This record gives sequence, C-alpha cells and structure tokens, in this order.
Amino acid sequence: MQIKSVTFTSRPDLSAANKFSTAGNAQQGNVHQCKSQEEKSQKKLVLGCGALVYELVELIKHNPLVNQVVDLHCLPATLHNTPQLIAGEVDKFLSEKGADYAEVLVAYGDCGTAGALDTVLAKHQATRLPGAHCYEFFAGSQQYDDFMEAELGSFFLTDFLVKFFDRLVIEGLGLDRYPELKDVYFKHYTQLIYIAQTNDADLQEKAKQCAQKLGLEYRYRFVGLDGLRPVTKPIMQPSAFSNIESAFSNIEVNYV
Repeated sequence: MQIKSVTFTSRPDLSAANKFSTAGNAQQGNVHQCKSQEEKSQKKLVLGCGALVYELVELIKHNPLVNQVVDLHCLPATLHNTPQLIAGEVDKFLSEKGADYAEVLVAYGDCGTAGALDTVLAKHQATRLPGAHCYEFFAGSQQYDDFMEAELGSFFLTDFLVKFFDRLVIEGLGLDRYPELKDVYFKHYTQLIYIAQTNDADLQEKAKQCAQKLGLEYRYRFVGLDGLRPVTKPIMQPSAFSNIESAFSNIEVNYV
C-alpha cells in the first residue's frame, strides 16, 4: 500500500481555517461534506498538535485498524509558543466538529495551559494524552522525572522541533531580531536534551547545532513513539465499515 503525501505549511493567523489534505482528498473534495451521517457517528477524531503531526501520521499509517476508524486533524504548530491560545483553539474546533464523532482524543498534554485545556475537554467529553507536555509523554513520566532530577536546567527538543528549530525557536522567540534575548530566555538552562522519535543521524547533527546556537551542552536520548500509543487504541471494530478506502483517504491535516 502506497501512502499519499501530506502537504504542510504555516501562516501567522492562528484562527484561519485553511486546510491541506492528502493528494487523495484533494481530488475527492471536502472530506466532512462527503461522509454520510452514519459514518460520522462511528468515526473517532484525533485532534493533534501540529508539532506531533509526523508522529501521529506514522502511527496511523502502520496500524490498519486505526486507519479505518480515525480522522486526524492538527492545529498549528506555532501554538507551541503561545500555550495561552491552545484551549481556545481546541474549544473552537471541537465546537464546530466534535459532535460529528463518537469519540474525541486530543493529542496534547496540558502544554502550559494551566488546566484550561482540561476544562475545555470536560465540556466536550474529550480526553487527552497523559502528562504535562509532549516531552513527558514521549519520554515517559519516569524517564522525564529522571532527566529533571539529574539536571533541572534542561531544554528539550523533539524531532519536529529539531526540524523547525529556526522557525519555532529562533524566529518564534525573536532571537533572530534580538539575539541578546538568548541570555534572558536561557539564563537558567545548562543542557539541551534531544528526545528523539526516530534514529536519524542528520537530525542528531542538527540537534547538536541547535545546542551550540543556544550555548548549551548537548544530550541525546532515543525514546521512540510509545508515548503516542493511546492514539492507536480505537474503540470500533473494522467490521463496522463495509467500504473502507485506502489508508489516508479519510485523513485531513489542517495547516501546520
């Protein structure tokens, strides 16, 4: 089975509703409009952080059962730098689309929302991944606690944050325009820990360069994708669907 590619982009307007779909969906038109009400009522929604989109797609792609019962949507990765906006964006999306699904799983941790996200999820009867943020559920709570106990001043990067380090960290924090802010933001950090989802030599090299840019010691830990496994536990059986198309035909990814 050949998986269709997903197109990613970004734009500063976090409230925009621009959507980018798989090549298959581009030909089929709007996925939500095409689905029957019966199919909608059986599907499961995964509403994810754009910074997790590659990992979420990877898990779904390799799990045929999940392929059949899940629609994946991702909010902008730029919310990573504005956690105060996460709960509102999740609330807006679920208010518009959440009722179309039998179950809603939100692929965020608390992510700096100070409990506001959990309040929104309770309103929509949705659940999220366990842990305070992606660093914790990727690494696992025990290993993350060990990291923090060994060195409190740790700055974490995932695969996605390594790939888009300049845009999300350097430009996102304004360090390209005001480099003196580096000493303010990272005054209490001593090391950068790359918690890797894939074993990629190029990403490891880039992560080392990220640490150098911030003046931090570099540490590498491979953690894999186990932290996202709750996404691959659908509640519906494949027999509930009589005509399932190819793996990505029902996956639509909002702009990242």
